[in-house]
Amino acid sequence: MSSIQLSPVIRADAADLIAANRANQDYHLPWVTSFTDRAGFDSWLGRCLTGPNVGLVARERDSGRVIGVVNISEIVVGAFQSAYLSHYGMSSFSRKGLMTEALRAAVDHAFDDLGLHRLEANIQPENEASIALVRRLGFQKEGFSPRYLRINGEWRDHERWALLSDMFNAT
Repeated sequence: MSSIQLSPVIRADAADLIAANRANQDYHLPWVTSFTDRAGFDSWLGRCLTGPNVGLVARERDSGRVIGVVNISEIVVGAFQSAYLSHYGMSSFSRKGLMTEALRAAVDHAFDDLGLHRLEANIQPENEASIALVRRLGFQKEGFSPRYLRINGEWRDHERWALLSDMFNAT
């Protein structure tokens, strides 16, 4: 039985996610700027409800505590069948394998339920934990993108990692 529960974000997740993100701001920086108020949550939820994005919340099955967030974004179907994958975890669950489990379930959802062919994860080269996580799932490094994303007002380099559906083993 899985140690995590992964489900699409809903409005009732707001208080738990805001509290978890506030408590983990120092842990998330400089990799990601997560929302820390209701307006930020509502903005993220809105993108997940009306756009080509899926926001998933990973919780510890027994306690219900938030483990992390996984985003499948900019989903394009048709001939492309591709999306971006991003994630962040909470420090109290660090190095316990739960985000690996959550990401595995999210990738499985992207390939099996959404019918995608390819996922791309762009990760700052210094973020060794996230690189190790996508490697465990079979992502392959495809390249380097200088000044790829603006995070906290600064353009940051990223490595481009990708996984194809026929290369993924969900077990």
